[in-house]
Amino acid sequence: MSTTSETPPVQPADAQPAAIVLAGGRASRLGGAAKPLLEVDGRPLLEHAVVALADCEPVVVVGPRMPVGGHVVWTQETPAFGGPVAGIAAGLALVDSAEVYVLAADLPNAVAAVALLRQHPPLSENQDGLCLADASGRMQWLTGRYRVDALRTALTRLPDAGRDASARALLGGLAIGVVPAGDLATDVDTWDDLERARTTMAQRAPRDDAPEETT
Repeated sequence: MSTTSETPPVQPADAQPAAIVLAGGRASRLGGAAKPLLEVDGRPLLEHAVVALADCEPVVVVGPRMPVGGHVVWTQETPAFGGPVAGIAAGLALVDSAEVYVLAADLPNAVAAVALLRQHPPLSENQDGLCLADASGRMQWLTGRYRVDALRTALTRLPDAGRDASARALLGGLAIGVVPAGDLATDVDTWDDLERARTTMAQRAPRDDAPEETT
């Protein structure tokens, strides 16, 4: 005689994580421009995020559909422009994994930022997540890696499915480890931020006329 259990199977520690990319903000400080499509280093900000998370399954992009390379799943909070927490909730509805990366689609250094989060081992049961801290020490909640069940539990404590709630309201009460990241955690909120990011990337790019190294 066989028996069934309502308890879901425990995923192995090395199970493939999912990812949620938040790309549905109003970009009010950019005059309503489609911020995820602004280019830095010859690539839209959204594509930086998708490339950084390419080995996650699924990669859920929350926001209006827009051109981007790579395989992604699209969704959007209802009604639109509900804020980051409502976006996370919409993304979680399509996620079935133990861990999920949460990334805003305005991070020029997305590849390096996600690589930094990946350096840490799988999250334990008494650790709800990790997020980067910028050069000033401020926690960047939307550049993080979290346990899915912890996020879902935290969402049940917020009214209206988290609409108009801040990321801090969702994550501030969880056991979140902080990973110092300096300028890697800097996002793009204004035109000045965009120009600064473009200048920084241009300075990092190898020059065609740079002398070859010799041994």
